[in-house]
Amino acid sequence: MIPGVDGFMYPNEVELQWSVLIVLYPYITGLVAGAFILASLERVFKVDAVRPTYRLALLTALAFLLVAPLPLQLHLGHPERSFEMYLTPHTSSAMAMFGFVYLWYLMVVLLLEIWLEYRTEIVQLAQSTKGLTRWIYRALTLGSYNISPEARRLDEKVGYAVTVIGVPSAFLLHGYVGFIFGSVKANPWWSTPLMPVVFLFSAMVSGIAAVMVLYVVCMKLRKTPIDMRCLDTIARYLFYTFVIDFTLEMLDLIHRTYESDESFRSLDFMVHTRLFFSQVILQIFLGTLVPLALLAANQLWRFSAARRKAMYMTAGGLTLIGIFAMRWNVVIGGQLFSKSFLGYTSYKMQLGAREGLVSAILLMLLPFVIFLVLVKLLPPWQGGKAHEA
Repeated sequence: MIPGVDGFMYPNEVELQWSVLIVLYPYITGLVAGAFILASLERVFKVDAVRPTYRLALLTALAFLLVAPLPLQLHLGHPERSFEMYLTPHTSSAMAMFGFVYLWYLMVVLLLEIWLEYRTEIVQLAQSTKGLTRWIYRALTLGSYNISPEARRLDEKVGYAVTVIGVPSAFLLHGYVGFIFGSVKANPWWSTPLMPVVFLFSAMVSGIAAVMVLYVVCMKLRKTPIDMRCLDTIARYLFYTFVIDFTLEMLDLIHRTYESDESFRSLDFMVHTRLFFSQVILQIFLGTLVPLALLAANQLWRFSAARRKAMYMTAGGLTLIGIFAMRWNVVIGGQLFSKSFLGYTSYKMQLGAREGLVSAILLMLLPFVIFLVLVKLLPPWQGGKAHEA
């Protein structure tokens, strides 16, 4: 008997092919898409209340986007080979074509929008700073020093167009990740048409929650008043998006239960045994029902500003944990049962291995380090009186 294996497992199913690094891959890309969509609320949909988090959301998206491909490259073991998918495109490979989606979103959408948004400040800093920082800002100007009113209006028009293009691009970025899993027909846990849609809305939920938590933390560290109108608006959109996401997941569950095909008994056994803690406790109860209850309470009753902040931070933190648990259950849970539906295995994460716990923690910390550098280089804080309501 092989340790950790119950029933009949094929030899190639005993060891999981995708580890915690592949869990981080959709989780990080989801944060990118959700943060960008929150930023688009102000630029495209004219939700003026979230203006204080517009630049913060853009920098959050960029910090996580720069790290997004690293879990895949570390998993493959040969990051230098990633250039091959650009030199020899393999159109029949969904994973390979993701490289082009990633490059489009990074180079054409996100970097261009951030540059247009900050161009005036970059030119001013290139002329006012000294030393190494002056050379950095000069490089960031890309040789464009014209900040006349006409040039600024042009920047605004082009930036608006880029954001409009960026919204479907953000949908494509993470919906494509869900498509990769949903297109695996041999795995009944993944093979559902709702997988890309569920991934997309859960990405929006996680990204909005991340920006909300970062905004509160940054304001506390800077000892700056929190704009409660902004925070309340973000929490409201988080609640609406969360309701849609939860409804879609329940719809998928009801559909699977109603179908009750040959795989249902095996999947049901998984939920009640190996995935009980990660799915029932973390994902559904702590990561979904509790945040929804906290957010819903703020829609029904008027609490004090201090209590609302605490409730929003609790809801945001639990939401991020719940979405990570959802990614874990999809990636890891989809590999714990045999294709014969007669056996089950377990996943034991190593500590210091290339795909172990330490590597995963470092990869999750890296976006925050990049975020701190970006905030120092391109401060997202904008003037204006904070609403204390």
